[in-house]
Amino acid sequence: MALVFFFVVVFHLAVLMAALLLANAPAFATADDLSALLAFRARVSDPRGVLRGNWTAAAPYCGWLGVTCGGHRHPLRVTALELPGVQLAGSLAPELGELTFLSTLNLSDAQLSGPIPDGIGNLPRLLSLDLSSNRLSGNLPSSLGNLTVLELLDLDSNNLTGEIPTELHNLQSIMYLELSRNELSGQIPHGMFNGTSQLVFLSLAYNKLTGSIPGAIGFLPNIQVLVLSGNQLSGPIPASLFNMSSLVRMYLGKNNLSGSIPNNESFNLPMLQRVNLNTNHLTGIVPQGFGACKNLQEFILLSNGFTGGIPPWLASMPQLVIVSLGGNDLSGEIPASLGNLTGLTHLDFTRSNLHGKIPPELGQLTQLQWLNLEMNNLTGSIPASIRNMSMISILDISFNSLTGSVPRPIFGPALSELYIEENKLSGDVDFMADLSGCKSLKYLVMNTNYFTGSIPSSIGNLSSLQIFRAFKNQITGNIPDMTNKSNMLFMDLRNNRFTGEIPVSITEMKDLEMIDFSSNELVGTIPANIGKSNLFALGLAYNKLHGPIPDSISNLSRLQTLELSNNQLTSAVPMGLWGLQNIVGLDLAGNALTGSLPEVENLKATTFMNLSSNRFSGNLPASLGLFSTLTYLDLSYNSFSGTIPKSFANLSPLTTLNLSFNRLDGQIPNGGVFSNITLQSLRGNTALCGLPRLGFPHCKNDHPRQGKKSRLLKIVLIPSLLATGIIAICLLFLIKICTSKKMKDLQSTMSLESNNKHRAISYYDLVRATNNFNSDHLLGAGSFGKVFKGNLDDEQIVAIKVLNMDMERATMSFDVECRALRMARHRNLVRILTTCSNLDFKALVLQYMPNGSLDEWLLYSDRHCLGLMQRVNIMLDAALAMAYLHHEHFEVVLHCDLKPSNVLLDADMTACIADFGIARLLLGEDTSIFSRSMPGTIGYMAPEYGSTGKASRKSDVFSYGIMLLEVFTGKTPTDAMFVGELSLREWVNRALPSRLADVVDPGISLYDDTVSSDDAQGESTGSRSCLAQLLDLGLQCTRDLPEDRVTMKDVTAKLQRIKEVLEA
Repeated sequence: MALVFFFVVVFHLAVLMAALLLANAPAFATADDLSALLAFRARVSDPRGVLRGNWTAAAPYCGWLGVTCGGHRHPLRVTALELPGVQLAGSLAPELGELTFLSTLNLSDAQLSGPIPDGIGNLPRLLSLDLSSNRLSGNLPSSLGNLTVLELLDLDSNNLTGEIPTELHNLQSIMYLELSRNELSGQIPHGMFNGTSQLVFLSLAYNKLTGSIPGAIGFLPNIQVLVLSGNQLSGPIPASLFNMSSLVRMYLGKNNLSGSIPNNESFNLPMLQRVNLNTNHLTGIVPQGFGACKNLQEFILLSNGFTGGIPPWLASMPQLVIVSLGGNDLSGEIPASLGNLTGLTHLDFTRSNLHGKIPPELGQLTQLQWLNLEMNNLTGSIPASIRNMSMISILDISFNSLTGSVPRPIFGPALSELYIEENKLSGDVDFMADLSGCKSLKYLVMNTNYFTGSIPSSIGNLSSLQIFRAFKNQITGNIPDMTNKSNMLFMDLRNNRFTGEIPVSITEMKDLEMIDFSSNELVGTIPANIGKSNLFALGLAYNKLHGPIPDSISNLSRLQTLELSNNQLTSAVPMGLWGLQNIVGLDLAGNALTGSLPEVENLKATTFMNLSSNRFSGNLPASLGLFSTLTYLDLSYNSFSGTIPKSFANLSPLTTLNLSFNRLDGQIPNGGVFSNITLQSLRGNTALCGLPRLGFPHCKNDHPRQGKKSRLLKIVLIPSLLATGIIAICLLFLIKICTSKKMKDLQSTMSLESNNKHRAISYYDLVRATNNFNSDHLLGAGSFGKVFKGNLDDEQIVAIKVLNMDMERATMSFDVECRALRMARHRNLVRILTTCSNLDFKALVLQYMPNGSLDEWLLYSDRHCLGLMQRVNIMLDAALAMAYLHHEHFEVVLHCDLKPSNVLLDADMTACIADFGIARLLLGEDTSIFSRSMPGTIGYMAPEYGSTGKASRKSDVFSYGIMLLEVFTGKTPTDAMFVGELSLREWVNRALPSRLADVVDPGISLYDDTVSSDDAQGESTGSRSCLAQLLDLGLQCTRDLPEDRVTMKDVTAKLQRIKEVLEA
């Protein structure tokens, strides 16, 4: 009985204690919730005072803005904190983890920063957590995995980093998981989806996630939306993802996914409405399984490697609204049956290698808003049925081979962007009058066609027009006046036949940023108020403008490019122009500008300056030598006088310096850019001195003193000169006598021809042939000497290479060139006819090449032009010569300095390799040779030759490959655009194959007489294919590792095949 009584007492005491605790619980909980809210309030600045006027001590916290408390059971417990869109501007308080009854936390778009507190994971009742659109940083807390009843987690658009915690697989109730637009990295945890079977929405887009897509995602039974776009995911798409019966939307674009998509009975996506797999590396045909998705509305496979043509089953998908298959290698024609998809609003087949005509049936797509067919091989005319697309907003049929005129009327009122450039369209531009009804037209791009006629004046009333490009046509008449309400930004009308004056209305266009009216026939003056605009580029070159450069041009503070060359401009350059700090390119060449150049200090950004062929005078400003960015400076053909400032030697980035044909005198500066300067840069300044290697005499440093010493010099000097003259006459008489006796100690001759077919030639024969090596006979100069044109006694015209004996390596160069070619017999090698050599003089008599060097034809497009077939023939000639030297000559000859200036052209434009001054011979079984004494030319040297001096056949192949790329792109490897990691090779490599037109030299299409306008389709397709093969061959020649490069035999064979295709 005592024991029972004891237990009864203990039980009643326990009940009493529990009752006391329950009675006091709300008070404790109330204090915790209030303190948590106050801690949260203390962490935010509340810049707009939203909380400051509401969260006060006078009001119960359950009535505060955004705070919700529980019902009758727990009336004072906070169950929701929702302040979406309120600018709180602060960080999250860890004390929020003490609101243990919280079920909803929504602080989205609140300008919050800092980490997510671990304490958030201590909220056992939390159902919805939305912290999206803030600036939260740090890692995702692993404690979020404790939220086992959480249904919504939205952390979109923050700055969260680190990996996705594996603990998230504990979110058993999660239905909506949004982690997009952060900086999350690492792999998607493969076990993350083992316990999250309730997921309906999953988005991890636009992070930095790597690795493969977990196949377990495909087994989530309720998933409807899957978004993994914009990461770095790789590998194939798991087959399970194409067998999800509930999936409605699939977005996997902009990753590195590869492989093909399953196309078998396991393909089952019956609810699919939208699929976007753009910008991956997916291959194979477009799976027919998508044809069973009868609810499909958006079908986007843009920029992959799909093949096999446009799927015919697309025409049987009635719900389709968007079809984007551009950027694949589909090939084939556009099916006419696509006209059945009358609900389409977007149709994109850009860069798809399509051919044939644009089907007129596409005109049935009356709901179409965007049609993109650019960069294909489409031919024929523009279908007139396009006029039925009354809702079309963007029409892009550019970069094809469309012909004929633009049908009228064709454009609907909704048109905002029209791209018809880079076709073969012709006819009058009167169709532009139909655009007057397109009040929303922003972009009008119609360049590089064959349009004629005058632009209708109504085009000037399109106030919404921002970009107007019509360059490279044959448009005539005046440039239209534009309304002063115009929003025009870019206006490019160069390379047409516009006449009349520049419309003054352009000075009233406040938003105008770029004008290019170059290469027309404009007359009159540059508008005086041109400085009222906001231009950063102004091109008026190659017109017939006269008068001064307006002073107002000095007000164009944003101006970066100014091209006024080859007009008839006069007077001095406005002083304010020299103060434009943002000028990058300045071209005033070919005018009649006068005055002197001031000391210029503000043009710090200038990289290109051409003031040649004007009437400038005075001294050269020394401040030009302080321009650290200048790469091109041409001051030739003016009347500058005085000495060349020593500061010019400091222009280390300079690749081109031309001071020729001025009145400069005195010492040529030493070092720097003058170490490698050529005669072409200085000729025509007869009073210069100090550079004997180019024919400029040594400077006289000792000047006569005044007074008695001057008189003494006269007394001594005059008799001395008379005596010297008499002695000189006697010596000449004796030399003549000695010459008639053929004194062998004064000269030595030899012939390289083994059969002694060419007669020996003397020094005096060469003197007569060149009029005593007169500069009028000078063809060029290099590091080892000069080359003169000579006319021998037998009227044979030759090239005479005279070596500079002051150069310590001249004799070596002479011997190398003789040895390299002494037994060489090939039509594509410049022949050495004979030589003249003694201790003080060495010369090679070479075959004369009347058409000069290849680089002259490439660089001076105003004088020369080369078509596609000519360039192929030249490069084939060069390849044949190198293949002979590498593989057929009895000794392997390495040229070591292959470049366009060493490829010479005879009267029939047959190319010959020349200048073997630094050539090397491989002996026996050798495959390479080391040499650091005679490096090649920067830009053309193979990497291993430039860094280690190791020369081989493959280093010549590299140089040939660079030359091949230069010939067909028109860009030298040292062009100013190639900086940092971007080289000529990398530029071409990035462009191929989809952007071929961006890198091919425009001169090829302009001057190639093999392209017939009568058969535009076949010729264009064949030429484009051949050009792609030529550039690809250049890439094969210039691979980094020598062993990966092709041989010259391979190059020759491939060029032969390309030539045969072009001739077919």
